[in-house]
Amino acid sequence: MPLTSKLPRASYTEVSMCYAAAIHQLNAMVPELYASPGQPRRKFSLDEIRILLSLLGDPHRCYPAVLIAGTNGKGSTAASLASILTAAGLRTGLYTSPHLARVNERIRLDRMEIADDAFAALYFRVHDAAQQLVLSGKLPQLPSFFEILTAQAFLYFAQEHVDLAVLEVGMGGRLDATNIVDPLLSVITDISLDHTEWLGSTIAAITREKAGILRPSGTLITLPQHSEANQVLGEVAAKLGVCGVNAAPYMPPFTATAPYSVEALGALVEVNSPLAGAHQHRNLALAIAAAVELASKHGFPISPAAIADGIRQTRWPGRLERIHRDGVEWILDVAHNPAGAWALRSGLTGLFSEKHPRCLIFSCLRDKPIAEMAQILFPLFDQVILAPIHAARAAALNDLLAAARATGTPAVAAESVSQALELGLQRTPAGVIAVSGSVYLVGEARTLLLADTRLSAGRCEP
Repeated sequence: MPLTSKLPRASYTEVSMCYAAAIHQLNAMVPELYASPGQPRRKFSLDEIRILLSLLGDPHRCYPAVLIAGTNGKGSTAASLASILTAAGLRTGLYTSPHLARVNERIRLDRMEIADDAFAALYFRVHDAAQQLVLSGKLPQLPSFFEILTAQAFLYFAQEHVDLAVLEVGMGGRLDATNIVDPLLSVITDISLDHTEWLGSTIAAITREKAGILRPSGTLITLPQHSEANQVLGEVAAKLGVCGVNAAPYMPPFTATAPYSVEALGALVEVNSPLAGAHQHRNLALAIAAAVELASKHGFPISPAAIADGIRQTRWPGRLERIHRDGVEWILDVAHNPAGAWALRSGLTGLFSEKHPRCLIFSCLRDKPIAEMAQILFPLFDQVILAPIHAARAAALNDLLAAARATGTPAVAAESVSQALELGLQRTPAGVIAVSGSVYLVGEARTLLLADTRLSAGRCEP
């Protein structure tokens, strides 16, 4: 089948069955970070994705790409840049991870997530190709969940003839499946300690992994940050002859409040983003710098008006997102490491009132620094409700309770996310309830809060 061919339209029932089968098979795949009991952990390598993509016709070579790595903010930066490109009239692919509610969210075209029928067709095309490679001995095992999805995204963007793809690195950079592309621009957001078991235990080691997305004589867009990160990025960039672009000119004055204006492409551009929090100023600056570089050095038709319009139309839920429901202001944020927790703490400052009670619904993965995150967030709240999440790496509730006790913050454990939301409503009438600590938690809570249902302890009812 040709690289960009499309399958004939199937019936609704056929699509539903194929999509459900694709999701079922994906969920059964070996995870990247932890193997199933009794199995060795996967080795990170670009060899398998390279072999797979070769059989599929190397779809990642059909369009230019921007590659974005970092510890925090890379998703917001990617979403903002993709929205700018779409506003400029460019057919834009966006690949991000993880997802909040549906895996389709990871693969987008012009702000729209991939349809179920296209997702299923591409999944089975990639899976069948991978299985053929395993049977022929060219691959030692089937690719991982992330590798399959990455190949699907590359195929989809080729099939849809995108003008440009914006790709968010999954983890690290050097050995991430997205790093198979040859990017026009490499963007590196703020770097902090996270995934230390796989990337290294120091800022310098982690930065070196993320600097793996740089190319000889390529372009790096970043901002001054931690001194260790700055030093490593400088060393790697100098060795490769990389052109460094500092996004600092697109940062607002320290005292600025949204909206604010920056000069870009010879004009004043209003920056009025729906993404809340001062930490987003850095992500927006990186997105603007990338857009300016694409326009001025690579000839993409991006105007100042498109930058302003794209920023205004960016949608990236679960980042200091506010939902008003049942007389309560819910604040959802996917902060999943200490740096994210500090950003959330800063963003919450202006939302609290001494008159209103505050509650935190929290959970996280067991490989995160639970005690540190608890010390950052828990003391801000009158009480904490700890929720179990459906994740192989979920932290035990007893460990979360111990972390809460160490902060002196009253805490209780719920039996489910829906029960945690109900307990929050019962204990925090007319107050503020924050939900944070894990993408898994925020995704499930957001689905429940936006559903046309009423919460009832332990379940959702019509």
